Amino acid sequence: MPLSHLVTVRTFLNRIEAELALSALEAAGIEAVMLRDDCGGVRPSLWLTGVDLLVRPEDFRRATDVLDLPALQRVEIREA
Repeated sequence: MPLSHLVTVRTFLNRIEAELALSALEAAGIEAVMLRDDCGGVRPSLWLTGVDLLVRPEDFRRATDVLDLPALQRVEIREA
């Protein structure tokens, strides 16, 4: 999935929040990619720019809907 064909669905303050959101999207069947500018972990201070979560344009609306759900509802939907 080339990055040039993706759109940012949300920007997070840190990698942990972005990874949780990425997991929620993957559980919903939406392919997503995390983009962070920390030089591969060598310069963690650069994370202050945020961590972007990218999806295909056609998945943007559904991804937004998934990320807007409270975590408990995501679990209930996944189990259903």
